[in-house]
Amino acid sequence: MFLHIGGEYVIPVKNIIAIMDLETTSLSKDTKEFLKVAEEEGFVKGVTDDIPKSYIITEFNKKSEIYLSAISSVTLQKRANSIGASIKNYLDK
Repeated sequence: MFLHIGGEYVIPVKNIIAIMDLETTSLSKDTKEFLKVAEEEGFVKGVTDDIPKSYIITEFNKKSEIYLSAISSVTLQKRANSIGASIKNYLDK
């Protein structure tokens, strides 16, 4: 299943490592440095021109990618949980 993260972007739920709130996690010096290095190395992709509220850390074929999304981390987590519940209900039948 796929998660819509904004703009024209959808990502496979199975590839998501973390969905993080940008405002609260970027208070940490370590997180700021992590995001700075990831951007310098080309791992960060913006999905819209809007101000990002969250970032999604993913892994595809052993390569990490970070997506900046204007959708809140709470909303993205709810969507991902909803997808997971749908899959579980389907498999339980």
